[in-house]
Amino acid sequence: MTILDAEQGPIDEGLFDPPAGDERGTSLWQGAFRRLRRNPSAIVGAVIVVAFVLVAIFAPVLAPYEPAGTQWISQVTPSSVPGPSPGHLLGLDSFGSDMLTQLIYGARQSLIIGVVSTTIGLLGGAVLGLIAGGLGGWWDTGVMRIVDILLSIPSLLLAVSIAAVMGRNPFAIMIAIGAAQVPIFARLLRGSMLGQRRQDYVLAATSLGLRQRRIVMSHVLPNSLGPVIVQATLVLATAIIEVAALSYLGLGSADPAIAEWGRMLVKAQDRLQSDPRLAILPGICIAITALGFTLFGEALREALDPKSRR
Repeated sequence: MTILDAEQGPIDEGLFDPPAGDERGTSLWQGAFRRLRRNPSAIVGAVIVVAFVLVAIFAPVLAPYEPAGTQWISQVTPSSVPGPSPGHLLGLDSFGSDMLTQLIYGARQSLIIGVVSTTIGLLGGAVLGLIAGGLGGWWDTGVMRIVDILLSIPSLLLAVSIAAVMGRNPFAIMIAIGAAQVPIFARLLRGSMLGQRRQDYVLAATSLGLRQRRIVMSHVLPNSLGPVIVQATLVLATAIIEVAALSYLGLGSADPAIAEWGRMLVKAQDRLQSDPRLAILPGICIAITALGFTLFGEALREALDPKSRR
């Protein structure tokens, strides 16, 4: 379709259309979702994450046996462990349990501990970051010195110390991993809020006479949560690895009925040469799950980056 110009003649109306892929007029999250759909890494990561979550949720339906079932222990000998068979698609483990069942229920345990520990770290870090970035002054100085002290301790070492003090149970692992992530979320939210407080809309709200508390809670904080949400996705991958690491170090749950990928690696240590399958399968599950969360988190961070907009 064309329109007429008095001096230059017909003009193509398409010249006034926005270029393909232009995201003007869309919100930040709408634009991010469009970029995620075009990102192969985001699609692969999302597929892995969704599959992991579905397996964890429907573990009782998917698993062929109970996780504590050891009725096949008589088939395990000091020199060999039965491999794949029609009744056990992935074989048995060294304690006579079905390997596939252990892997499926291990996904559920990793998801529960990972989500809860990440939530603990997110909430704790959000409180500290909100105090530092919202109040400023000596509040900011005091909170950030505490955060710096926590950041000086390696996260895994801090988690091991907390888990060793609290005992061998899932709750202790959740607290240990969550506490180790608190300083990361606190520093990230505080930096994001400081950047938002320099924006023009904050100056406009201040000039209109809005109270500082309302500006922080209604404007600065909501606009600062994007990087924190992205970090939470990446921390989930770290949490799953740390759950396995704590279980491997003997700090996991003492209940043999609870299947954990890290404890499966511990059980496989004595049979690595004779039957490496016992260690390879849970190791692959840990690696693929962490890769899925990492790919999706990195893609989400790129999608929310304003510099990536055309």
